[in-house]
Amino acid sequence: MKKILLYLSLLTLLVTFIPSIIVLPFSTSERETKIENETIQDQTDQFIVPVYRTGEQQVEKVPIERYVAGVLSSEMPANFEIEALKAQAMAARTYIVKQLLSPPEISLPEGAAVTDTVHHQVFRNEDELRTLWGKDFKWKYERIIKAVKETEGQILAYEGEPITASFFSTSNGYTENSEDYWENELPYLKSVESPWDKNSPKFTTKQTMSVKEFAEKLTIDVPQQKNIAKVIERTAGNRIAKVEIGGKTFTGRDVREALELNSSDFTIARNGNTIEIQTKGYGHGVGMSQYGANGMAQKGKNAEEIVQYFYKDIDVTTVESFESKLAKQ
Repeated sequence: MKKILLYLSLLTLLVTFIPSIIVLPFSTSERETKIENETIQDQTDQFIVPVYRTGEQQVEKVPIERYVAGVLSSEMPANFEIEALKAQAMAARTYIVKQLLSPPEISLPEGAAVTDTVHHQVFRNEDELRTLWGKDFKWKYERIIKAVKETEGQILAYEGEPITASFFSTSNGYTENSEDYWENELPYLKSVESPWDKNSPKFTTKQTMSVKEFAEKLTIDVPQQKNIAKVIERTAGNRIAKVEIGGKTFTGRDVREALELNSSDFTIARNGNTIEIQTKGYGHGVGMSQYGANGMAQKGKNAEEIVQYFYKDIDVTTVESFESKLAKQ
């Protein structure tokens, strides 16, 4: 009789606790997801970013802080220093606020303010990031959310207006004056030293192409000698301003874009039927260097110090200061 009672007691315990044990992992997972979703729900989320998703060919409406998280996740490695991530979050938020306040410079589908490509800012939503990052999603996204939350609503302004918060991967040791790469001179986009970029895996790159391909891309006759490029002028950021190749004069940007180079700081040499090109840096060079920002953070600089170094004479302000203007858009 006692054994029967003991068995019945054990059966009751099993019936009571096994369902809880089975459900617990799923409940925890659901709770973590809920916490992630709630961490960046805030007062600035009243501003919605209509993003044209090029893959789906439709407009996705994203709350601004969620948009910043999607851009930060796509534009900067999640394992960068948290202060560098925060600096990038401020730049990304500034970019989209300026975009929302300005007429689009290219034709976009009705209702869209930006695309999800490098033409604006690369954006991925959480589902896409889960697929991309796999088992690393949790720790990476936690760092992204931390950076977004700790800079919530913060943007960069010059004389009371959002700046063109351009950024790029790796400098050649200096950033570039805006007018040396683009047509417009912007007082806060001035060349500064960025020695930290030497630690970037993208600091130097070598590539080769055939003489035939090189000639076709630049529409020139390639000289027979080894040194076929004569540098005429360099920019403040030590990139090529003007260069003569095959009797024609090009800007450094022209050559970079025609040959699809990583940087406009390059050397070109002919070796028989092959052209050898070495570049230093990765990107246009204007604004904030991401590897430079990470290097500064490793040296103990905070996000505000980083953005004020790369963007001269700017102030850190808030999205709310542009609330009335954004509401009219």
